[in-house]
Amino acid sequence: MKIPVFQRILAILIYLLPWSDSIPFGWHLFQIFPTLRLLIIPATPIFILKQAIPFGSLILFFLLFIGVIRNQNVPYYLRFNALQALLLDIIIVLLSYALRILIAPIGSSLILRAFSSTLLISMLTIMIFIIIENIQGKEPDLPAITQAVRMQL
Repeated sequence: MKIPVFQRILAILIYLLPWSDSIPFGWHLFQIFPTLRLLIIPATPIFILKQAIPFGSLILFFLLFIGVIRNQNVPYYLRFNALQALLLDIIIVLLSYALRILIAPIGSSLILRAFSSTLLISMLTIMIFIIIENIQGKEPDLPAITQAVRMQL
């Protein structure tokens, strides 16, 4: 089945939510390589939305979950990508909490920078893969995450 272009574009835009939450991990890389700051530009609308509305992240989460994922009128392709994006976002948020709780108190900036940089580069790689797959009209197959998504839908 051929996926319409507007659904492919919307699927890519949904992944801006996990991307916006992974941007803070790149603070060190953005200082070393200023041109990498261009990667922040696509996530800027999400940053503005989260800051302008109280509990913006939570509201955005519930809008996607109730309005897209649990809505049977929305095409399966969009529901699949929305749920996968939300699961990626949950993983990123949990990793950021783990980083603050476990590594930050140690005070080793080298470990903190290495872990943060690795997370950002990993997420960038995942985003590139997701964009390529969605442009081709395929469902991005991320190990473990895709299985969980298919079980829920």
